[in-house]
Amino acid sequence: MATQPHLLVDEGQLSDLALIPGDPGRVDRIASHCEDAETVAENREYKVVNATYGGRDLTICSTGIGCPSAAIAIEELANVGVETFVRVGTTGALQAEIEIGDMIVATGAAKNEGTTKRYEAAEFPAVPDYRVLSALVDAAEANDECAAGQAAKRANGDVVSRVHVGPIASDDAYYAETDDAVDDWEAAGMLSVEMEAAAVFSLARRKGLRAGAICTVDGNLVKGTQKGTNTEDDELPEKAKNNVGRAIDIALEAATTL
Repeated sequence: MATQPHLLVDEGQLSDLALIPGDPGRVDRIASHCEDAETVAENREYKVVNATYGGRDLTICSTGIGCPSAAIAIEELANVGVETFVRVGTTGALQAEIEIGDMIVATGAAKNEGTTKRYEAAEFPAVPDYRVLSALVDAAEANDECAAGQAAKRANGDVVSRVHVGPIASDDAYYAETDDAVDDWEAAGMLSVEMEAAAVFSLARRKGLRAGAICTVDGNLVKGTQKGTNTEDDELPEKAKNNVGRAIDIALEAATTL
């Protein structure tokens, strides 16, 4: 098989499991939690690194922003042998009780985007693989128990962030999210909105592969505390920035069981 035109990778170069953040800079942050990290390729919004965590070989690949870019990454990663995809991203909360720094494990993604419509009808669900979902929930619960134990020993009153499990929305138009759209998502029980999960879930399902997603909350659209950009960890609210590290740890721990 020829070299993939966007990721610039070949069959046999990568692991069967990939962690897929949106931001290329977050590839390096995830790799810093691992051993034996080695950059395989870098082109446009895509950076591909191989590494090892807990004895598990894995690949880390950025997808860029949005479902079209994410779909290219999934297609080309699948072409060279990746079978399991774990999105590690950020997301804007759609329920008032969800705080900045909380984490969300998605049980499905509403298709408020155009990419999946080129693959299938809107009626087909964008849902994660059950095994990946379960691994993320189990790892999140174990991490929360550990964090709670550590927090109990601290005297500074820090609140341990919570993990929410439920449906999210994937949307194409970051700057066109209206109050009415937010109200509709909130009323429907969507936990948060981001820009890639619907394509990741749908393409993996169609190919008989596995996918899941864990995202750190970087703002709350219901409360009007969403941030203005979604590209750099340095621009995240401090609590969200700290908990991106926790989300990475959770995703890596889940990876060791997959």
